Amino acid sequence: MDLSIIIPLKDEAESLPELCAWIERVVRQEGYAWEVILVDDGSTDNSWEVIRRLGQQNPAIRGIRFRRNYGKSAALNEGFKAATGNVVITMDADLQDSPDEIPSLYRMITEGGYDLVSGWKKKRYDNTLTKNLPSKLFNAATRHMSGIRLHDFNCGLKSYSRKVVKSVEVYGEMHRYIPVLAKWAGFRNIGEKVVEHRKRKYGTTKFGWTRFVNGFLDLATILFVGRFGKRPMHFFGLWGTLCFLLGFAISIYLVVAKLVFADYSLTNKPGFFLALAFMVIGTQLFLAGFIGELVTRNAPERNFYLIDETIGLPAS
Repeated sequence: MDLSIIIPLKDEAESLPELCAWIERVVRQEGYAWEVILVDDGSTDNSWEVIRRLGQQNPAIRGIRFRRNYGKSAALNEGFKAATGNVVITMDADLQDSPDEIPSLYRMITEGGYDLVSGWKKKRYDNTLTKNLPSKLFNAATRHMSGIRLHDFNCGLKSYSRKVVKSVEVYGEMHRYIPVLAKWAGFRNIGEKVVEHRKRKYGTTKFGWTRFVNGFLDLATILFVGRFGKRPMHFFGLWGTLCFLLGFAISIYLVVAKLVFADYSLTNKPGFFLALAFMVIGTQLFLAGFIGELVTRNAPERNFYLIDETIGLPAS
């Protein structure tokens, strides 16, 4: 299979026939062996009936249906599991992503040597203040924290090598951070392509402003787990030790002051309570690191590593 196209959707019955016909026209012109995987994320309209009809008309169109709405990340994760293509392209179902971008995205993976290519909707048709400004802040923060120089992490139009989609697990609201997940999995060749953004033809957007709040929380989770998931003591132990030493230093100062000045009161000073708080917090952080190490050492995937290829060894 040359190409798998994964399309998560919710209540997009009107756009699906037009989108699938457009995709089929493009991929047949290019001569790809292809499949489209439509993931119905708990639609309340007749999206699944449309998917079933499209699948009957064309066996290259396949469908996955959730019993309820689990979110875009869950839909993409299931699509990644089902994909069999050497190149995987994700796109939204609302016709705001153009299938005409598929050949160039495909070639950037197969000929350009990229592991992942993210679309950049440089010119947008939903350029409202409430949507554009939070998006710019979100992308700037993600660039700074992840070190990946992409302009539009949230663009649904992306292409991946097969190795990438089989190496990452997407959950929560982490679909917008797949480039970060790929980087932590060892894939460094991450590129960007300016893509066309089209006006929405059917329906309304399914995302609200809360996605930015959830997005920042998920970014913090990814960065923490990616850096300290296998060695939690390096984080908790460091900050626990620093807090404890700071509290201990304040305690020494107070004791010396009491010895020098006989009328010096220890318990009436703010420093006494600060020292106590820092030492308690430091101890708790240190113990959290120990507990984290115990959990990590006893986890079945504690020695799970991604091996790219081997020489002279049997494939596992």
